[in-house]
Amino acid sequence: MPNEPERTGKETGGVSRRGFLGLVGAGAAAAAAGGAGYGIGAARAQAASGAKTVHPFYGTHQAGITTEVQQHLYFASLDLTDSTTRDDLIELLKAWTDASARLTHGQQVTAEGAVGGGPLKPPDDTGEALGLGPAALTITFGFGPSLFTGELGKRLSIADRKPDALADLPLFAFDILEDELSGGDLCIQACAEDPQVAVHAIRNLTRLAFGKAMIRWAQLGYGKTSATSKKQATPRNLFGFKDGTANIMANETADLEAWVWTDADSQPAWFAGGTYLVVRKILMTIESWDRAQLGEQEQIIGRDKFEGAPLSGGEEFTDPDFGAVEADGAFAIPADSHVRLAHPDNNGGVRILRRGFNFVEGNNNLGQLTAGLFFIAFQKDPQQFIDVQRSLKSDALNEYIRHVGSAVFAVPPGVREGGYIGQGLFE
Repeated sequence: MPNEPERTGKETGGVSRRGFLGLVGAGAAAAAAGGAGYGIGAARAQAASGAKTVHPFYGTHQAGITTEVQQHLYFASLDLTDSTTRDDLIELLKAWTDASARLTHGQQVTAEGAVGGGPLKPPDDTGEALGLGPAALTITFGFGPSLFTGELGKRLSIADRKPDALADLPLFAFDILEDELSGGDLCIQACAEDPQVAVHAIRNLTRLAFGKAMIRWAQLGYGKTSATSKKQATPRNLFGFKDGTANIMANETADLEAWVWTDADSQPAWFAGGTYLVVRKILMTIESWDRAQLGEQEQIIGRDKFEGAPLSGGEEFTDPDFGAVEADGAFAIPADSHVRLAHPDNNGGVRILRRGFNFVEGNNNLGQLTAGLFFIAFQKDPQQFIDVQRSLKSDALNEYIRHVGSAVFAVPPGVREGGYIGQGLFE
């Protein structure tokens, strides 16, 4: 019998010392950003309550899309090595599938794991997640445009199987993209209620890829900035505002079919039931924002800061009235506010499913926070994101943000037991 360490209720039902320290950091940073409802106690309670939660890896669609958004993210973009063949890639995807099915159940990456292989070989599992439980881990895979094009697409014999809509995103107004933060042949999104569980997943999946693929860029995120369930309170971004109030929820089946999942008869057939993942790394000029008056902040966003209600009145989930005017004749929700420009009513009804995360990467040599939003969106067609992003050209918020990273990936449908991720692409 493999040497699988026993997990007791005591181990999985609480928060380890390491977990506590990580959560203290996340909670303190969120509190400093002014996010009501965030705090050390709340973060610890969320991690503890999610320690035993299992999200099955197998299913019609990949987990980590409509799944209730977890508190922590580790996202990795990878490039194949120059020698990786089609058979190598298939072998890797099979290994990732088996490993992911185990990891999402709180198991180690292989049956031998961290200590079962004996003292004379490197352990299969790195071991830092022992005793932490499944922690609501989800692992989601995607394929970038570069996987299908150029010499790589020819080498893998999949150049003719690229979805038509899978192409690098265009350059948008105010983009200052960095190559080292953009693109990639493959991506892995790991989300969990415990940050170390997410890191452990990417670390061990990357080990399995040794010699076949390597990290191009990666991003840690904490503190979700959107919800996919009404059971979750709308979270706040680092500007202190509720984010994603109008997001698509997991129970909105008709809207998911209309805006997120590719159709059953879509082409290529292997991509039916899949979706497109757009990621954007957005730096926030925190110090400039913090010097802006509250009234100016609310005018820029188009919502009040405490309740998240639209400036046209009501409560958070009250539909914005974009025709409402003040006594002076000005729109109650300014014409250049973020809410007005991003809202489906002003973008042909287009909706996208958002799963963004805050990030803080310390301070620069001027003492300024290097922080922002790691924006993640899923949609049936990348054009949905492109159209909304272009409408934000006149967004007053642009003065306080900088887009520095960008990528798009085709996320294949879910995997049946006995299959492997992206199987339809190769068979």
